[in-house]
Amino acid sequence: MKLKFTKMHGLGNDFIVFDAVRQHVDLNTATIRRLANRRFGIGCDQILLVEAPRVPDTDFHYRIFNADGSEVEQCGNGARCFARFVHEQGLSTQDEIRVSTAAGVIRLALLPNALVRVNMGTPVLEPALIPFIAEQQQPLYPLEVDGETLQLGAVSMGNPHAVLLVDDVDTAPVARLGSLIESHSRFPQRVNVGFMQIINAQQIRLRVYERGTGETLACGTGACAAVVSGWLRKLLAPRVRVNLPGGELLIEWCGPPQTVWMTGPATSVFQGEIDLLQF
Repeated sequence: MKLKFTKMHGLGNDFIVFDAVRQHVDLNTATIRRLANRRFGIGCDQILLVEAPRVPDTDFHYRIFNADGSEVEQCGNGARCFARFVHEQGLSTQDEIRVSTAAGVIRLALLPNALVRVNMGTPVLEPALIPFIAEQQQPLYPLEVDGETLQLGAVSMGNPHAVLLVDDVDTAPVARLGSLIESHSRFPQRVNVGFMQIINAQQIRLRVYERGTGETLACGTGACAAVVSGWLRKLLAPRVRVNLPGGELLIEWCGPPQTVWMTGPATSVFQGEIDLLQF
């Protein structure tokens, strides 16, 4: 079975994107893992499927699979690539589209200079809905990890995030703590882990350890969650530039019950075709 695909990235967070509107795409966990493998496959952080709409008044449905084969609810960098993909492939001529995801409906708008602005929806702060095991909602939660007590924020942007404040992201133990927190028992569906260094109220540096993938060069939902957590701690302004290893995102949030807006680039790298029967 031959499938056409496009390799894309948002600030180095890279994707294999399949048009599942004009071709039949049926991927199992083993195939996803092989495709994502950087030595034996195409290589990516996530695989994105562009599907026909499932929800009234939407243009498409959007599915995301991590490199380990697990399906997740949302991916901000992928959402920007999604918008550029459907436009470049002639699936839509609209500059703004509505897309359903497992986490709800989002709006994507193409801007000049290869930028895409995304309405990421309203952040979820109630612990049971993140999901995170805690007695009540608060800006910071203590978490016992490897013999020490960490203070972190917990936010869902359609997928769960833990946000830790660090003095310097360059020396933060991202791999060690990220792995331990990702699978912590208080996060029943695992969690993405953000390590945030505040430069000033309008600028932060961020590294993100993504569940099912490990550290990536950029994480759109992680950038949104970090800004939300920082705003709730009264450390950040409503408009923040987030510097990730792969580049910069602009995140805007004015507090509850407002939605979060994310603006950043999306880039097509190459197109190809792969025969899954010989793969």
